[in-house]
Amino acid sequence: MVTTADTFDGALEKWRDWQRSPWGRLRYTLAAHNLARHLPAPGGQQPLRILDLAGADGGDAVPLARAGHRVTIADYSPGMLAAARERAAAAGVAERVTTVETDVFDLPAPLRDGGWDAVLCHNLLQYVTEVEPALRAATAPLRPGGLLSLMAINRHSVPLALAVRDLDPAAALEALDDRRGRTVTFDAPVVLHTAEEVRAVLRTLGHHEPAHYGIRTVADHITDDDRKREPGFYAGLEALELALTDRDPYVHTARLFQLVSRSA
Repeated sequence: MVTTADTFDGALEKWRDWQRSPWGRLRYTLAAHNLARHLPAPGGQQPLRILDLAGADGGDAVPLARAGHRVTIADYSPGMLAAARERAAAAGVAERVTTVETDVFDLPAPLRDGGWDAVLCHNLLQYVTEVEPALRAATAPLRPGGLLSLMAINRHSVPLALAVRDLDPAAALEALDDRRGRTVTFDAPVVLHTAEEVRAVLRTLGHHEPAHYGIRTVADHITDDDRKREPGFYAGLEALELALTDRDPYVHTARLFQLVSRSA
């Protein structure tokens, strides 16, 4: 896929609006909840070294820094990285967040040292056609036993959304075998993957039986978006999403999939 830094820099305000929306808040809450299952308990050991690939404005990184970890964000968008530094400073964790402007497929040597305790890859796969090179780039910096968390748009969710939200069964039928999509926030083309496909590649790279979570398993299929902004309804929705995030069959039709695994 061809995207440029301008694609993301130009949509920074739209991205911030999305993060504040109910669906944006659910994305970050669920991702952090699922990742926390695999991280040491707070105060249980030394702070982790975490590399956040395509980490944008620090939505994932800053909370991890607030938990005491040291996080480096690698991204090629200078506007997003500037926003990440602002976010870290506002949270009082600027000294624990480092930003590096770089192509994640051509990381500088210090980021490829194989000593990272965890790598996040939460906003990359949908912008690449071939999964394996992206996963090799994401797993290479990890130390043995290091943790990988990756997230992408779930191709299985698209036909369901077209049928339920858009009431367009013809488009849903056509989408069953279509890997193409487009983001609303960035107005950019994306490639749609499935957790099953990605898990298979991870296994070839020595990551056995990655944990599979679904993010926004029901929220995106509720058509009344205004209700989601009501505090009481949102609280109930969040509780439901947290309960469904690791349950079959719901993970398979969630809007996003998250896989968490350890290197050999």
